[in-house]
Amino acid sequence: MKKISLCWFRRDLRIEDQTALFYSLQQEQQVLPLFIFDRHILDALEDKSDARVTFIHKQIASLKAFFEKHGGSMLIKYGHPEIIFQELLDEFDILTVYTNRDYEPYAQSRDAQVEALLGKKNIPFLTFKDQVIFEPGEILNGSGEFYKVFTPFSRNWLEKFRQTRIQPLSDANWKNLLQRTPIPYLSLSDMGFEPSPIEIPSTQIQDSILKEYEKQRNFPAVQGTSRLGIHLRFGTLSIRTLALKAVSLNATYLNELIWREFYMMILGHAPQVVNRAFKPQYERIPWRNNEVEFQAWCEGLTGYPIVDAGMRELNTTGFMHNRVRMIVASFLTKHLLIDWKWGEAYFAKKLLDFELSSNNGGWQWAAGTGTDAQPYFRVFNPDSQTEKFDKELRYIKKWVPELGTSSYPLPIVEHKFARNRAIETYKKALTP
Repeated sequence: MKKISLCWFRRDLRIEDQTALFYSLQQEQQVLPLFIFDRHILDALEDKSDARVTFIHKQIASLKAFFEKHGGSMLIKYGHPEIIFQELLDEFDILTVYTNRDYEPYAQSRDAQVEALLGKKNIPFLTFKDQVIFEPGEILNGSGEFYKVFTPFSRNWLEKFRQTRIQPLSDANWKNLLQRTPIPYLSLSDMGFEPSPIEIPSTQIQDSILKEYEKQRNFPAVQGTSRLGIHLRFGTLSIRTLALKAVSLNATYLNELIWREFYMMILGHAPQVVNRAFKPQYERIPWRNNEVEFQAWCEGLTGYPIVDAGMRELNTTGFMHNRVRMIVASFLTKHLLIDWKWGEAYFAKKLLDFELSSNNGGWQWAAGTGTDAQPYFRVFNPDSQTEKFDKELRYIKKWVPELGTSSYPLPIVEHKFARNRAIETYKKALTP
């Protein structure tokens, strides 16, 4: 058997500034890039035309074509990683496996399993930092503990960033790719999926948007946000490249990237947040969890135009403007008193840029249950939010064209009543 090293791609689907790929190609052995369509993840997806799967499939095809152009190839598998690695050990004489670290609980468990399997044959499993500027353990307070509040975390992050002088990696050494005959590519249908018609935003960093970010980011009718979330999620764009661009163009946008790492840090240190409130006392809240009202929220039929516009945008495009995400999350958890985990799970199904840590952090922030969250007695008024951020109803009319007609439903609940009910419910549950 030929001696090779593997470079295992996961959520780092690019060639430029890809840390594990760069270092795998610096050593002497020939390198075979690997991607696994993971059935532990895919089998749980209800929508078999999931746009994210289509996006990944296209990106892997692009990577495969690049490697073949440079005389190599890419090994693409479909199945369970722990089983596939056992098969690869039978097929190849593997010297080393290179990959980039992932901080989500499932990924940690998967990697521990694969590392243990490789360890039985004394095969090094080398992991690298790639999807963040700073990992969960790199930004700690003076007592060596993780931060629970964003502002001091961000100050420490910025200071460390200035000192570290982050730079993207140079081009890799393509001569070390394993020479292979091109291999046929799996189709989506081979995995039980079909192509999605949803359009994916470009990876291009638009300087004009970043320069005006703090002025335009709150207005959903304006294209004032980068729409790069899906590319950070799947690593088709380097976080180092984007952070350096943000440093030169807009501190407010850089702050949003720091929020992303803050929530990754929280997940890394407190993985229990996946299933429970960060603040344990908030587990006592008696959610109403009315399924009829939840369905109306999902379908954009609450009778609150800004909420309904956001949900319809999400259902149609896989995207929702960030200001509107806060409004719809507050509405579900406060106006309807529905468990934040229900809303988080719905976003996880629909968002192109779904990121476990940010999605969890955002929902717990809105519900008041998370670290550094808004106070429980702060309840967004959808009408006030509309007046501030969509006064001319441009966004709302795009997604709720029947507004003002008999076809549009009456409000599912009256705002003042809902606000008072939420505050009293939280207060009673949280009072010792």
